[in-house]
Amino acid sequence: MTGGATKYTYDLSEGDISMKPLLGGKGANLSEMIKLGVPVPDGFTVTTTACIDTMNNGGEWPADLWGQVEDSLARFEERTGRRLGDAEKPLLVSVRSGAVISMPGMMDTILNLGVSDSTVGSLAAEFGDRFAWDTYRRFIQMYGDVVEGVPHHVYEDALRALKAERGVENDTDLTAEDLKGLVETYKQVSRDQMGEEFPTDPKEQLKRAVNAVFSSWDTPRAGVYRKANGIPDDLGTAVNVMQMVFGNRGETSATGVCFTRNPSTGAQELYGEFLVNAQGEDVVAGIRTPKPLAEMEAVLPQAYAELMETMNRLEEHHGDMQDIEFTVEDGKLYLLQTRNGKRTAPAAFKIAVDMVNEGKLDKAGALKRIEPMQLDQLLHPAIDPSHGQKPVTKGLNASPGAAVGKAVFDSHTAVELAEQAAKVGVDGVADGRGHGSAPGFDDGPHRAELPLNLGPLRITVNTGPLVCRVNMRWVMSSAVG
Repeated sequence: MTGGATKYTYDLSEGDISMKPLLGGKGANLSEMIKLGVPVPDGFTVTTTACIDTMNNGGEWPADLWGQVEDSLARFEERTGRRLGDAEKPLLVSVRSGAVISMPGMMDTILNLGVSDSTVGSLAAEFGDRFAWDTYRRFIQMYGDVVEGVPHHVYEDALRALKAERGVENDTDLTAEDLKGLVETYKQVSRDQMGEEFPTDPKEQLKRAVNAVFSSWDTPRAGVYRKANGIPDDLGTAVNVMQMVFGNRGETSATGVCFTRNPSTGAQELYGEFLVNAQGEDVVAGIRTPKPLAEMEAVLPQAYAELMETMNRLEEHHGDMQDIEFTVEDGKLYLLQTRNGKRTAPAAFKIAVDMVNEGKLDKAGALKRIEPMQLDQLLHPAIDPSHGQKPVTKGLNASPGAAVGKAVFDSHTAVELAEQAAKVGVDGVADGRGHGSAPGFDDGPHRAELPLNLGPLRITVNTGPLVCRVNMRWVMSSAVG
């Protein structure tokens, strides 16, 4: 970068919380955590300006953007001692969105970029055969879906067929040889769907992945979400390129999400879920049922203790309840993001009052934690909690009372029905074969076979065009994010 050229990339160590409009919420918060000494994977951020300039240029990148990405990558590689695509010490990265205003589940993420035929052997030698091939199949599936437009369900169909053939229920029951064969199947599936060979150059994959995250800003679901939540369309999204940390490295590794307080009640108590030997998408995909966060103490005591201390530190630093995503790799804790957590109206009031009493907020700061819409919600009639009827399911409410109506599985139909005064819709996608999706975590759509017995549902209901958002854990599906 020379002269007055626009700076499009920043190492995570260069930023701070004040740079959120430029680095996005995730990038700015990651930079802030580094300054606080919180364990965060290394990486760099491609700015919201790069996204905006690309959109304003008809999808074409600014002339010097790729050069800056390569420069940031080179510094990143030097710090880690690993190189993207290197056969001996390969660097694997995640490519994550990072809007200025949080938009959970609306934009895309690609994990495990950098694993390939030339690097999988080194990963196997360093971390074990099963881990290496599990990581490879995950990458092909996510990259093919998000970047190349391969229908997600075709990979799921192949995975489900393999598990049936082997007579196993869970992905974790598949052997290294099983997963090696699945990689070849996934490659063939990709070739059939793309009409060309699966791309193998890791730098080209990185460029396409960053561009896919840019493009996800303009997807219909993201646009409708912004409209429903009053978010401007011209903010763009940052892209965070971070070193992969692996929750799927065996029984000493895990991944999870947590809140520093209960987002439903506001109570200061443990609230979160985790999975051992899993990556982030597994928590919301429904492959396995996550465990309550409290059980992590018995399984990974050191990481659990560090997580508890870090949760308290982040809440006190930000003066607000935090929503945290974390991974434990071989016993070592890493935080992947923190953000102010969404909460119900009653929880918002309780949290604000409690934090004043705890000395973490003054009264003026507490008032700023209460949104005007939340005041409106509390004034609406609601179902009497002592009604004595057994609920169909439980969830975090996003409406001031109750709603009834039709459930649909694509946003366009939901909008049409909302305009026709329908009351309920589901933000997801379903095709003619019965495959569907619902957004969740921070990583985009998670799909499953819909005509199955549904297990516990986490449901939020709203009265806007997309009037219901659902995160589902499926009882009888093989849904992978």
